[in-house]
Amino acid sequence: MVKIEPFAVEQWMDTYETKTTYNIAETCCASISIEDLQNLSSEKSIRPLSLTQKLTYGAIRGSDEFLGHLSRLYSVKTPDSLPKENILITSGAIQANFLLHYALVGPGDHVVVHYPTYQQLYSVPESIGAEVSLWKAREENKWEVDTKELESLIRPNTKLIVLNNPQNPTGAIIPRSKLQEIVDIARRQSIIIHADEVYRPLFHSISPADPEFPPSLLSLGYENAVVTSSMSKAYSLAGIRVGWIASRNKDIIERCAVGRDYTTISVSQLDDAVASFALAPHTIHNLLDRNLQLARKNLDLLEKFIESHRWGCDWVKPCAGTTAFVKFSKMGRPVDDIALCKLLNDKAGVLVVPGSQCFGRDGDFKGYVRIGYVSETEVLEKALERLREFMKQEFIDDVPLAK
Repeated sequence: MVKIEPFAVEQWMDTYETKTTYNIAETCCASISIEDLQNLSSEKSIRPLSLTQKLTYGAIRGSDEFLGHLSRLYSVKTPDSLPKENILITSGAIQANFLLHYALVGPGDHVVVHYPTYQQLYSVPESIGAEVSLWKAREENKWEVDTKELESLIRPNTKLIVLNNPQNPTGAIIPRSKLQEIVDIARRQSIIIHADEVYRPLFHSISPADPEFPPSLLSLGYENAVVTSSMSKAYSLAGIRVGWIASRNKDIIERCAVGRDYTTISVSQLDDAVASFALAPHTIHNLLDRNLQLARKNLDLLEKFIESHRWGCDWVKPCAGTTAFVKFSKMGRPVDDIALCKLLNDKAGVLVVPGSQCFGRDGDFKGYVRIGYVSETEVLEKALERLREFMKQEFIDDVPLAK
């Protein structure tokens, strides 16, 4: 029997997200409706959905239109375009990650995982029987990765290196030069690199003209690179449950397709159609511009809160994505982040995520809280106002220190 750890962050969200007033634990850019999506399009005569199309299983691996849009996105600034056949559509990035690890990893294999990160990326390979080494990014280094440390973690049986770029929960990035170093390390032993790029391309605090701007891993010319992503985070469409796996190595895609046949035969035609509309040239630019502007505006609000409460909290300002990892402390000692998050929800109606419970192992990240700041601006403003009142009235007396 496969033994898998409880998924801490998903259980936390399931417990609290429908029972709170101001949800700033959510990691998606503020969600939009079908009507919103159509209004963002420059082609007002085109509809996201057809009311006359018969609802069959549809295209098993994804519609030609949707695969074409993804192929175009992954072919920008690369010498060779990515064939549509090298992309597999899934039910969200969470299924993409699961299928990929299920297909590639087995008992006796070794996996190196960029950390902190979404728990799925290390718990799934462990459940399959692989040994996992956590490649730890550290706050004192601004959450940057150390490729020398990566080299020290590589073993003869290392099968997979797992990256999260941009990173959840810190909002840090792995810059271009570091990505190239990782590829060079992996190439020596033909190790597969998996990059969960679900927060790409929401790079709100680094310019595409910057020489260290991180490209997709698929852009670096390494055959054994594979990426996963979805329509949920940067594209505001979590409700359609659409993700994908893409690689220049067709064998990786075919191995994932075998496992997919045993899970979801196909993605809903309706979901595929909405995703296709969102990624079409007439919509994608306006959609991403909306979300980048929202991220920048809201990040500025959060930064002002942090700066005015340095006596109780600190952070490394996020560079990309939708999440910030904020450390709360009293007199230089971390607070009990689980107690803090429960008190915030119970007394202020503000939902955030405790870092030690949902992202930490072996006592890591005590005092840290993940905040999702790309909600509707009004929600964030009201949540921060409640948080200010809490910090003034209850933080010192009611929140215990971490043990």
